[in-house]
Amino acid sequence: MFSIPGGALAQDRAGELLEELGAAGSAEQADRIERELELEWSKSGSAVMDLLLRRGRDALEVSQTGPAIQHLTALTDYAPGFAEGWHALALAYYQADMFGPAMDALERTLVLNGAHFAALRGVASIHEQLGNESLAYEAYARVLELRPFDEAVTEALERLAGRVQGIEI
Repeated sequence: MFSIPGGALAQDRAGELLEELGAAGSAEQADRIERELELEWSKSGSAVMDLLLRRGRDALEVSQTGPAIQHLTALTDYAPGFAEGWHALALAYYQADMFGPAMDALERTLVLNGAHFAALRGVASIHEQLGNESLAYEAYARVLELRPFDEAVTEALERLAGRVQGIEI
């Protein structure tokens, strides 16, 4: 099993950034903090694992889901405790329209990093696509708690509020 050196320091910095994100006063400030947070979450502590993550992401950028899934599966096999590896794998599965494996990878991401708003956004999107509107609404609401100023999430909540009984914005 792979361990991430310096994980406590990265977690401390990520925790600080999450607090700053929750208190952000503008969309621009939130975007800047989110980028910093994503960089922190992408640090595996291993050059080899970072390379697998980069190759998987590069493959996704050019819609090569097969190679992306291969690289990212290797990453999660060797570093099962690295949440960002699972999140990237979820994106690859999602891009390949493999919602079951994508949801599994998102759940693994959230077990390792319960504040991973992008993973929560993915969970919400899959639930919405599958018609689980109340579960989608709950997940989107949690995203907005973690990351204010997310216009797409606000729109999704407004869209779902009319369809989910007993929920008002």
